[in-house]
Amino acid sequence: MDLDDYQHQANLTDQRPGTDDAALVFPLMGLSSEVGSLLNQYKKRVRDGDAHALFSERIAEELGDVLWYVSNLAAKLGLSLTDVANLNLRRVGERWPVAGDVTPSRLLDETFPPGEQLPRLASVRFVETLEGGRARVRLEWDGNPVGNALSDMAWEGDDYRDHDAFHLTYAAMLGWSPISRSLFGCQRSTDEELREIEDSGRAKVVEEAISILAFEYARKQRFLEGVDHLDFSLLRMIFDMVSGYEVRIRTVREWEQDILRSFKVWRDLRTHHGGTLELDLAARSVDYTPPPA
Repeated sequence: MDLDDYQHQANLTDQRPGTDDAALVFPLMGLSSEVGSLLNQYKKRVRDGDAHALFSERIAEELGDVLWYVSNLAAKLGLSLTDVANLNLRRVGERWPVAGDVTPSRLLDETFPPGEQLPRLASVRFVETLEGGRARVRLEWDGNPVGNALSDMAWEGDDYRDHDAFHLTYAAMLGWSPISRSLFGCQRSTDEELREIEDSGRAKVVEEAISILAFEYARKQRFLEGVDHLDFSLLRMIFDMVSGYEVRIRTVREWEQDILRSFKVWRDLRTHHGGTLELDLAARSVDYTPPPA
């Protein structure tokens, strides 16, 4: 049966039609009740085992009731059940891609002159020194210093001074990082409007905010050591933050992989007090090499 046909027929039996608050709360309460009924059936299954012979039949009935309430709520909110299902499949596919799916390889600056592209291969060295009793990190690219030497910029040390690893990983794996563009000196000046919006102040602030948000999230989870997946609420917030920028074409799953990888190389830098990151934008990879002994 077509989902929209089901929605139409199901709503013919609606005993509380309308779109006011009372009408909307009816299917919401129904959903809550039916989820409890599903759990109750499973409790009987655990308790009685195979003796609960009607388990599959009862579960089918409860799932049907859940579907009715979902359909009813969608209709009252002006949503097509087919559209809801398609949106869900798209979001789930982005979060958990099917094996064999190919991640889009298009780089965001591939139509610009080479001098305005993020370097496709780059070796960036993190050098840690002690200055005035505070640890600082400076970056070197092709043997030349880039950016400013950074401390943790906090009362208590937390190794945030290595956080440029996040920006460089965004560049390598997402092909996006206004801050890395500034470090490498490859802003897209041939398009002044694009440079102002995508490569300048506000975009940099958004990127830095994402780094801080991810850092504070990771701090509570041993900086993601041994973590394979991130809370969807974090990824959803990041996705919303970049919705107005070119990087919005990257999926939630790509952001998750990027953040997990960025904290892996950050932890390596932290452990060895420096090292080198090898960026490969074509392969969407970033590798770590420790400093010489």
